Amino acid sequence: MTDDALYVYGVIENEDLDLDIEGVNGAERAYTVSYQSLAAVVSDIDTVEPERSDENVQCHDEVLQTILEHDGGRTVVPMSFGMGFKNKRTLKNVLRNARPVFSRTLREIDGMVELGLKVLTDEDADVDTDEIVAEVEERFDRISVNVVENQLFSDRLVINRSYLVERADREAFNEAVGEFEDDHDELLVQYTGPWAPYNFVDIEITAQR
Repeated sequence: MTDDALYVYGVIENEDLDLDIEGVNGAERAYTVSYQSLAAVVSDIDTVEPERSDENVQCHDEVLQTILEHDGGRTVVPMSFGMGFKNKRTLKNVLRNARPVFSRTLREIDGMVELGLKVLTDEDADVDTDEIVAEVEERFDRISVNVVENQLFSDRLVINRSYLVERADREAFNEAVGEFEDDHDELLVQYTGPWAPYNFVDIEITAQR
């Protein structure tokens, strides 16, 4: 493998980070490439267009989760899957051109993580979905900074939301989920995270990669 290209997982405040971890396209390491106040977390790979396989997507997510939690944790602006760059020069050009928006986004999500909550019913269950939605809003919206409604891709899904939560409030959110589950044996609750806040950042990389 000729590791000429760089694959970017996300952007953090400038920090030397070097992790032995399985990355996209069989990479065995993730490390930082810095430009002024920013650092992109990257792996060396052999293409700027890695295949969007289940394994690669899983590696992308797991590297981001590790960055998010490693050694006390840090704020991460996640990149969408597939961000390959020809070399460090092109990557640093992107960091330079997009530095204002990356810096602003890092400030906006500083100290926060994304948590996912899905609530499902049995196929033939007789439940008041409006009541469930109202109860979820009352229990969880007050613990979160922001919330995004995701697609209800199944008739069984009543709630499919992503919450932006302060790290300090994660335990309170965990407890609220546990209490909700205890109060609703008739429902299936799927609780995931912490994730890098994919649903709360919107940065489009348009420069030459």
